[in-house]
Amino acid sequence: MKFDLLKTDKASNARLGEIQTAHGKIQTPIFMPVGTAGTVKGVHQHELVEDTKAQIILGNTYHLYLRPKLDTIEKAGGLHKFIGWDKPLLTDSGGYQVYSLAENRKITEEGVKFQSHIDGSYQFFSPEYAIDIQRKIGADIIMAFDECTPYPCEYDYAKNSMHLTHRWLKRCCNRFDETKGLYGFEQSFFPIVQGSVYKDLREQSAEKIASFEREGNAIGGLSVGEPHDLLYEMTDVVCSILPKDKPRYLMGVGTPTNLLESIALGVDMFDCVMPSRNARNGMLFTSEGTINIKNGKWKNDFSPIDENGTSYVDKPYTKAYLRHLFASGELLGKQIATLHNIRFYLWLMQKAREEIKNGTFAPWKNKMVKKLDIRL
Repeated sequence: MKFDLLKTDKASNARLGEIQTAHGKIQTPIFMPVGTAGTVKGVHQHELVEDTKAQIILGNTYHLYLRPKLDTIEKAGGLHKFIGWDKPLLTDSGGYQVYSLAENRKITEEGVKFQSHIDGSYQFFSPEYAIDIQRKIGADIIMAFDECTPYPCEYDYAKNSMHLTHRWLKRCCNRFDETKGLYGFEQSFFPIVQGSVYKDLREQSAEKIASFEREGNAIGGLSVGEPHDLLYEMTDVVCSILPKDKPRYLMGVGTPTNLLESIALGVDMFDCVMPSRNARNGMLFTSEGTINIKNGKWKNDFSPIDENGTSYVDKPYTKAYLRHLFASGELLGKQIATLHNIRFYLWLMQKAREEIKNGTFAPWKNKMVKKLDIRL
């Protein structure tokens, strides 16, 4: 993997960059749609490319490990071939899913024992095995196995968890370095900063993972319930330490406003289930604010979904039609909403890149964040 930092905004820390992977280039800042089980729910792969302009998507190690299982993915020739996606892929390590299974897992120095949500069987992930799994899945970018702490979290727990994550990182690196990709291309490995919402822990963790000198670095353990001001404060602390010549990935974040504020702090990569999950529940993101398309107020509104007259999917569907689809329980409604939201997120990233390039990112961002959280 190769990362070129093309420009940094003078009025903020926003960055314009380009990542080169074995499956193509990624223009940053970028949002990565989440394809948990090898699919962004309800969306064809060609629609992700043609309609939403996605450059990279995510697969989820925990879910893919449980179903369809590694032997199927390996026999298919890796996840790219299994799902029919020839652009870059990233997989998480399963650490966040283990965090979400708090009542059905046990963490030890060796790794994590957890219970499958599918059949109740007991499974075990060690840092080494998390790397082995991601080798078999075959994503371009793979992540370190870490412990994601909850919010709120006591200082001592956060400190001990951070040090455990660092010890696991060493083991992940050793396994990554002693193994090779299985499908004829190189994979890249990102460590993950932890430390909850404690500045000194975040500083220690950022310095520690930077010392491993990997191709990129990620920021984990945020967007787990903490106030937005703490999200931004911790992100700022970490970005001030992580090397400038490598991409920074803020995991699991977030709202359109979260993305723009975090870009201003120096983040390059994002993922979140929010645009697709909210779309399936009728919440649409637009350049003027958010819409609950199920509301009766849209019944006879024949304007495009976005108030500025631009549709982020090829067909200019109206609010009235989309509301009708949701009211009728038609699956097409969720599909259109999902395409719209993902395309909006990626349009927002495209605009951010243009504004950074033009030297106008800061005023544009300040103008946009005043509108994005308005409920229309």
